[in-house]
Amino acid sequence: MGGRRLARLSDTFDLKVEHSFLEIHPETPPEGRPVSTLGYPPERWAQMMANLSRMGKDDGIVFIQRTFTANSHKALLLGEAAKDLAPGVFDAVSERIFWAYFTEGQNIGDPAVLREIAKKAGVPMETVDRAWSDPLFQERLDAQGETAVRLGITAVPTFAIGNKWIVEGAVPTDMLRKVARKAAEAA
Repeated sequence: MGGRRLARLSDTFDLKVEHSFLEIHPETPPEGRPVSTLGYPPERWAQMMANLSRMGKDDGIVFIQRTFTANSHKALLLGEAAKDLAPGVFDAVSERIFWAYFTEGQNIGDPAVLREIAKKAGVPMETVDRAWSDPLFQERLDAQGETAVRLGITAVPTFAIGNKWIVEGAVPTDMLRKVARKAAEAA
C-alpha cells in the first residue's frame, strides 16, 4: 500500500526512495502467535484494522481479518537480499509478501511460504538460501533497526520526507502529499 502511495506522489515530486526494514515484534515465534497477545486493547486493534481497511479500498486492497501475527524476520532478510537483484525484483518480492500476509492470511514466517513467494517473484533459490545464511543481510537489518531506534521510529511503514518530516504508519496519500509539499517549499 505504501509503495502505491509513493508511486502516486512520484508524478508530482522527485522522490528518492530507500527501503529500510524494521522488525516490529521480533519475539514472535516462527509459527506466529495470536494478535490478542500483542498487547493492544481489543477496541484499539479493531480501530487500527478498520482504518487500514478503509485506506486499502483506495488502493483496491481487501484486508483479511487477521487473528495471528507472523514472525517477519526471514521475510525481511529475503527483502534485503532482493535489493541486490535486478531492478523490479525487490518490488515484486515486497508486493507478494504484502499480499500473502495481509490479503491471503499466509504465515510469512514459514520458510516454505517465503520460498514460494520468492519463486513467483523471480528470486533464485540460491539467493533465498543466502538471505538466511549470509551475515551481511542480518548486519543490514541490525543497522536499519539501530537507525529506527535513534530516530524514534516504531511503526511501519514510515516515510522520511525532506530532512525533518517523518510520517509513521499507514496514512492517506493526501497526508503524504501535504507533507511532501511542505518539504519542497522548505528546500
